[in-house]
Amino acid sequence: MGAPPPAAAADARPVEPAVRSGPPLVQATVVARAQDGDLGAFEELVRRYEGEMFRLAYRMLADRGEAEDVVQDTFVLVWRRLPTLANPQAFHAWIYHVATRRCLNVLRARTRRRTDLAATAEELEEHVDDVTVRGHGPADLAQVAAQLRGLDEVLDTLPADQRACWVLKELHDLTYPEIAYATGVPASTVRGRLARARRHLARGMASWQ
Repeated sequence: MGAPPPAAAADARPVEPAVRSGPPLVQATVVARAQDGDLGAFEELVRRYEGEMFRLAYRMLADRGEAEDVVQDTFVLVWRRLPTLANPQAFHAWIYHVATRRCLNVLRARTRRRTDLAATAEELEEHVDDVTVRGHGPADLAQVAAQLRGLDEVLDTLPADQRACWVLKELHDLTYPEIAYATGVPASTVRGRLARARRHLARGMASWQ
């Protein structure tokens, strides 16, 4: 029972992160009902997490179609494996684990294909809630879009493992234990990857300072 065990040495095995207090306790009830086969409860989980999973996948893959495929695959896998989750309160970390592994699999499978990183104003308004674009004029919106394209281009030069750590921490505010669980590495490795990613991004985005 429990989340799928990561393939790591015993002394480096990521441990299921501590349960967050507060609202997730209510969510745990929804998860437990979904584990019992309540389709309505599972649909509620999809509504809660669909946007977050899309933002994670889009920032990891920089491709809308692939991101949508990852989101769909993630929820299919979650539905199939939900009965194996021993602690319903760990659902938040677990779904990030499933989605992150799917993103990393897609990145590893790529060969010569390069993605178009251009983002439309409609996509920014619909899917990027960490940047407020509504209410600004065309010049402001163009500036925001240019900055996001610049960020995507620099992110695309990061190794996949560093990119995953940065996206999970900076855009999704996961804790170090949660990121360790999501990526299947110790928290100390997460810290090192995150530090290297931040240095790389700081150099790459220097022109936007």
